[in-house]
Amino acid sequence: MIPHYPGQVPIDCYGGGGFGFAGMSHRGSVLALPSGIYGWSVEASGLQPSDFAPVLSEAGRIDLLIIGMGPGMARPPQAVRAALAVSGIVYDAMATGHAVATYNLLLAEKRRVAAALIAMHHPA
Repeated sequence: MIPHYPGQVPIDCYGGGGFGFAGMSHRGSVLALPSGIYGWSVEASGLQPSDFAPVLSEAGRIDLLIIGMGPGMARPPQAVRAALAVSGIVYDAMATGHAVATYNLLLAEKRRVAAALIAMHHPA
């Protein structure tokens, strides 16, 4: 995967089907990892462990994964939870708006955090 932006920066805005960060915008979901921010082609209802392969490849650099599940709070499927557990990644799933705020706060605190953020199609 080629990063849309190399390195970790706060998410400045979300909604309307995308995210804004570092003066740029991205339409669709994103992974915010220690190595960069990447486009992520997923839907909350169809998450698979393979969707988290980029996250798992950086497991040693992540203490907490924030998962933004869209407009509502939901748990990732059991297979995804199991894959994250095996890798040693602790996760917290929540609505995308809360996930963005939590990610930004933890990033500002210099924590080893990553985010998997599912885009919402209504304005935030």
